[in-house]
Amino acid sequence: MTEPTKTSTTSSFPSGTGLRRILLKLSGEALMGEEDYGIDPKMLKRVAGEIREVMGLGLQVAIVIGGGNIFRGAGLAGSGMDRVTGDHMGMLATVMNSLALQDAVEGLGMYARVMSAIRINEVCEEYIRRRAVRHLEKGRVTILAAGTGNPFFTTDTAASLRAIEINADLLLKATKVDGIYSDDPKKNPAATRYQRLTFDKVLTDRLNVMDATAIVMCRDNNLPLRVFDLTKPGELMRIVRGEDVGTLVTNP
Repeated sequence: MTEPTKTSTTSSFPSGTGLRRILLKLSGEALMGEEDYGIDPKMLKRVAGEIREVMGLGLQVAIVIGGGNIFRGAGLAGSGMDRVTGDHMGMLATVMNSLALQDAVEGLGMYARVMSAIRINEVCEEYIRRRAVRHLEKGRVTILAAGTGNPFFTTDTAASLRAIEINADLLLKATKVDGIYSDDPKKNPAATRYQRLTFDKVLTDRLNVMDATAIVMCRDNNLPLRVFDLTKPGELMRIVRGEDVGTLVTNP
C-alpha cells in the first residue's frame, strides 16, 4: 500500500474553525479505561477511531501521551527514588503508550509515526522538529513520546513545547472532567465550570489543569488551550467542527 504524499487541502477543513493542525495531549490514565492498570484495548481502539474521524476532515494531528498508567516517576521520587531515575523510567512508559497507540491507529488503516525525545532508534524515530512537521504534512498521525527528554519536566510541558514547535493552531488536553472548574468537582459539588478563561487567571487562581510551566508557555506564545472530557465519545469531533466544548483558555 502506497502512502499519500500530501494531506487534503485546506478547503476540506471544517468550515469556520480555522484549524489546520492540532496537538492532542492524552494522559496515561486515560488509556486505562475501565482497567486498574496499563492499557484498556477498548479505550485504545476508541481513541484511535476518534483520531481517524478527525483526520478524515483534513486536519493534521500530533499527540503527546503521559505514562501514569504504567509508571509515575514523581510519585516514587517522593518515596525515596532518585528523581532523575524516576523521570527517565516515566519517559520509557510514555514510549510504551505511544507504541500501543501507533499500533491501534495503523490497525484502522492510518499511517502513524512515533518520535521519541530520547534515542531508541530500534523502536521508534528520534524527534526532529522538521521531520515531525513533514510527517504531519504527509497525513501521518505523529505521536511524540518521552516528554521533553529531560527530567523535572512534565508531559504537559512537553505538549505545550511540541505544540509551539510544530506551529499547532490549538492544544487539546483530554481529561476525565468536562472542563476546568473552580474546585475539584468530585470533592466539591458546588464547584463551577468555566466556559472561558485567561491563562493569567489559571495561574493566579492556581487551577490545576496543567503545570505552571505549560500554562506560561501557552500564554507567552499565544497558543489556545481547550480542556475537554475524553470519556465522552465524540467530543473531539465536536471540537474540531467548531462546537464550544469544555473550557477554552486564551489570552485576553
